[in-house]
Amino acid sequence: MPQGKPVSVPEDGLTTRQRRTRPLLIVHTGPGKGKSTAAFGLALRAWNQGWPIGVFQFVKSAKWRIGEERALRVLGDSGEGGTVSWHKMGEGWSWIQRPGSEEDHAADAREGWEQIKRDLAAETFRLYVLDEFTYPMKWGWIDVDEVVRTLAERPGSQHVVVTGRDADSRLLEAADLVTEMGKVKHPMDAGQKGQKGIEW
Repeated sequence: MPQGKPVSVPEDGLTTRQRRTRPLLIVHTGPGKGKSTAAFGLALRAWNQGWPIGVFQFVKSAKWRIGEERALRVLGDSGEGGTVSWHKMGEGWSWIQRPGSEEDHAADAREGWEQIKRDLAAETFRLYVLDEFTYPMKWGWIDVDEVVRTLAERPGSQHVVVTGRDADSRLLEAADLVTEMGKVKHPMDAGQKGQKGIEW
């Protein structure tokens, strides 16, 4: 898109302003690092615009204290930009073994999705960050078709960004913007573990 101009203009009956301001479904997927980081970068932009932001983390542990959470909470409470609401689904799932069955985790994920549906219907936020949301869909805990339908029918001007590996093709098809993060090289390949300021 040279000089910020679209390559083509669709015949959709919308004005340039209407097309420019329509809400987007954004997906960050792929095996590379940076999917959540990019989504939180969008959240910073949204905060600067004064938009209310809802972050829903579906995999990272509720006990983890990631830097983006603290920074966005401080910004949200500052009274200068948008508000920030941060939700962690239970104790987190994914790579760390924790007490509780898969059924418990699946139920927690479904309840998280139900809360998102309620917020979408109420137009609670202007930007939703659904972090690691591809995983409960991949594992069959949340119905992909329902997600796609709900996001397609969301009212108002609500932007949604979904992160996580292995995004379902139906979600990719429904999205307005898809970025696939590809790993070329990573310190873990050389045996280096994650570090403060880089991974959290």
